[in-house]
Amino acid sequence: MNPPIARRSPALAEALLAPGPAADRAAQLMLYGQFVGSWDGTVVVHEARGRRESSCEVHFGWVLAGRAVQDVWIAPSRGARPPAEQDRMYGTTLRIYDPRSDVWHITWLDPVRQVYDHMTGRQVGSDIVQEYRSDQGARCQWCFTEITSDSFHWISRDSANEGQDWNVRAEFFLRRRAPA
Repeated sequence: MNPPIARRSPALAEALLAPGPAADRAAQLMLYGQFVGSWDGTVVVHEARGRRESSCEVHFGWVLAGRAVQDVWIAPSRGARPPAEQDRMYGTTLRIYDPRSDVWHITWLDPVRQVYDHMTGRQVGSDIVQEYRSDQGARCQWCFTEITSDSFHWISRDSANEGQDWNVRAEFFLRRRAPA
């Protein structure tokens, strides 16, 4: 049996994880820093043949000397899945604030589905909107909306006509996990 990852690579965990935001940009980092912690919920994937639902879990934390927020998105949730069920998503996002341009540079990596997206993010009203172009040129957005201290709604959508019409691809409905 393998020991926990932190014992196998304590130097990596110590170098990567941070106790909080970097002091020189702490206020700006709270755009995503407000999500630090663990979340549970449901993911709904909208497909041509209908919708598919699954349990999910998301974990946000401070990394890179507090200059970035990293998260891990897992579906189905590790605690709610039957033993034989495989990962449908197990990926990570690295979110880095650029104080010179007042924008977030964001990279999503999901080795299960072989998806790799690079985007920018910013606050738009009370929401957070991340945007990029697909390989086919569609305008794609990932939106954090209905944000409270204990819940948020996350939407993935795309538009082939520059935002006149949006096609919702996936939604996460998340609630903050109660402390252990």
